[in-house]
Amino acid sequence: MAISPHFWRAVLGLVFLAACNQAPPATDAPQAATPVPGPNLATLTDSAAPAALLAYGRQYPGSEVLVKTRLGNIRVKLYDDTPIHKANFLLLARKGVFDETMFNRVVKDFAVQGGQTYGARTIRLKRYRLPPEFRPAHFHKKGALGMARYDDEQNPGRLSSNTDFYFVVGEKLTPAQSQAMAGRRLSPAQVAAYATTGGVPSLDGQYTVFGEIIEGQDVIDRIANEPVESDKWPINDIPIKVEVVK
Repeated sequence: MAISPHFWRAVLGLVFLAACNQAPPATDAPQAATPVPGPNLATLTDSAAPAALLAYGRQYPGSEVLVKTRLGNIRVKLYDDTPIHKANFLLLARKGVFDETMFNRVVKDFAVQGGQTYGARTIRLKRYRLPPEFRPAHFHKKGALGMARYDDEQNPGRLSSNTDFYFVVGEKLTPAQSQAMAGRRLSPAQVAAYATTGGVPSLDGQYTVFGEIIEGQDVIDRIANEPVESDKWPINDIPIKVEVVK
């Protein structure tokens, strides 16, 4: 018996409707991001931060970070004897805080500063401050990593910013120049470092140095030579990514 073309069209129509009404194939549901361990940054205050950060540093240690920029990468060693600053830097790096910031102040032959957290062009993170961890062995030679601070008139304890860090650039100094700038007696090793490598001895004992560059000093030199606006912000933004590598 011949089958009418209308029959086949009806059958194909039913198959199409059945296919449309089938449940879509199962797919993996999106996985929620795994929370990064460590204290809640929103709960940290000047008084609560030290104990919380020391506990975090003991539980989640680290010693080296990689600061990534469009001008190259900078590998940095963090000092064990500045444990609060070290743990704070590791915590913010792991939580991706620095990845939302950039180098915001570049002063040739002085320093390049990053991690800005207020202003029109950067994130607004709750600020808490860190107690100073001045160590005579850690000074402002070229390549040193230090933490900035603000509001000195209301900050007699010289508490550090929680996010605004800097790398020292400086310039080479004669022994007489470095001694005069330091305003204190420098060790022979420090005098030699300021003469051969350079730095900014006037910052010694004023700001906490908690690490140093072990690879990528040339990147800092390139950043230091970037053209800047009147407020020392680079004309071409230099975003930052920080990764804990060791």
